[in-house]
Amino acid sequence: MPLIDSHCHLEMLGDPDGAVELAREDGLAAIVTIGIDVASSRLAVGFAERFADVYATVGLHPHEAASLDDGVLDELETLAAHPRVVAVGECGLDFYRDLAPRDAQRRAFSAQIELARRVGLPLVVHVREAGDEAMAQLADEAGDLTVVMHCFSLPHAVDECNARGYYASFAGNVTFKNAGDLRAAAARVREDRLMVETDAPFLTPVPNRGNSNTPAWVTHTAAVVAEVRGWDAARVAEVTTANARRVFALPESG
Repeated sequence: MPLIDSHCHLEMLGDPDGAVELAREDGLAAIVTIGIDVASSRLAVGFAERFADVYATVGLHPHEAASLDDGVLDELETLAAHPRVVAVGECGLDFYRDLAPRDAQRRAFSAQIELARRVGLPLVVHVREAGDEAMAQLADEAGDLTVVMHCFSLPHAVDECNARGYYASFAGNVTFKNAGDLRAAAARVREDRLMVETDAPFLTPVPNRGNSNTPAWVTHTAAVVAEVRGWDAARVAEVTTANARRVFALPESG
């Protein structure tokens, strides 16, 4: 069974069309390209309209949280109604780079939690150096939503994520030499909540470090996840693809 790249940024790639074609050649079943502001959300929808095996999310990244206003929310809600849009986000909290005031990040996160609720879509969450606060905000505000923890970075909270039923998507950093804690988490995530992604063009997996990441290289991430779980390649593909189809309501043919 082919893999699904559950999170990438096609608009940031030098040759998005070539990246989609390479992914097809490598047997990927689908790609989910992610919105991080209004402009990239529009581009994501455009890619999903052009390519039958590409789907989009729409959202406001925590780095862009200061731009939140009623116009931005209205635009995201309009885009979220598109039939090729499968989730709201990525949104969340990033206290590592702190490129937006933390109060603005919290407000934008809350607004997109409510947006996901209104439009009936899953929520794709970005968390960096803000795990405890993000988990608390999700507990307070998103208890009724389907949550995807993108680029899973909360190994200390894996049991709590499992208990809440959050999906955990692992990116190329799980292949890094110093990522033993992430690999241990990948071994413990609920089987029915496990996914893989590239976050391309970022987090290029071993053995391709030093190059811009691309959706086709999700196979390297999947290989490491399979190894730590004691699975073969077919099993990790079967499980993660089924989970991605379920959470994003993707058709079997795409």
